[in-house]
Amino acid sequence: MISIESLSKRFGDETVVDDLSLEVAAGELLVLMGGSGSGKTTTLKMVNRLIEPTRGRVRIGGRDTSEWPGAQLRRRIGYCFQQIGLFPHMSVAENIGVTPQLVGWEPARIRERVDALLELVELPPDEYRDRPPDALSGGQQQQIGLARALAAEPEVVLLDEPFAALDPLTRDRLQQSFQLIRRRLALTAVFVTHDMAEALLLGDRIAVLDAGRLLQIGTPRDLMRWPANETVAELLETPRRQAAAVDALLAGPDA
Repeated sequence: MISIESLSKRFGDETVVDDLSLEVAAGELLVLMGGSGSGKTTTLKMVNRLIEPTRGRVRIGGRDTSEWPGAQLRRRIGYCFQQIGLFPHMSVAENIGVTPQLVGWEPARIRERVDALLELVELPPDEYRDRPPDALSGGQQQQIGLARALAAEPEVVLLDEPFAALDPLTRDRLQQSFQLIRRRLALTAVFVTHDMAEALLLGDRIAVLDAGRLLQIGTPRDLMRWPANETVAELLETPRRQAAAVDALLAGPDA
């Protein structure tokens, strides 16, 4: 579904993404994992041409994305990010319906889609449709952001650390909800995170980036069993240590 071929991005003398190639299969969730400055967000933004590559190409469904006007391409791709960016002067329903309206859907179809998506993200339409964004919790705003990304039935969904700013309980709940939604809809998704535990829990495969280069790509099991180098092993150390600590607590003597 998504093919990234020899993709590079330079800002002045700095190379942010360096000759990156990878594939994302239809229905797959690929996590781009790495620390700050690893190039993961820049890569994501080159997929929908919010940033133009210095070299290389991206294909979606076999078609080079450079063949589309940028705005038209982005209307075909769902995009959900940490800051959410809901329009404060619009209701929940209006926020979700922005992209379908831009691509020319009829009002009745938009209303039907909005209500279906509110049900999908577990926010009853009669209760939430007409609310302004500032009447929602942070978690609810993120649910609306996800619904908006799905509104125009996109082929591909891009997610840039969408749950990073949430408290742990809300984050865990939305991670589980997102997994159910994307499997139900058979979404093809690229998910950016700096949190290896989140990557292991959500990804079908994980691409580990460092300084703009691909260090390793594989299933969570592959990475846990066979880290390609010391950098990947270090990224895996935190979830390993946390899991070991929990196991030690469970194995300890009863109070």
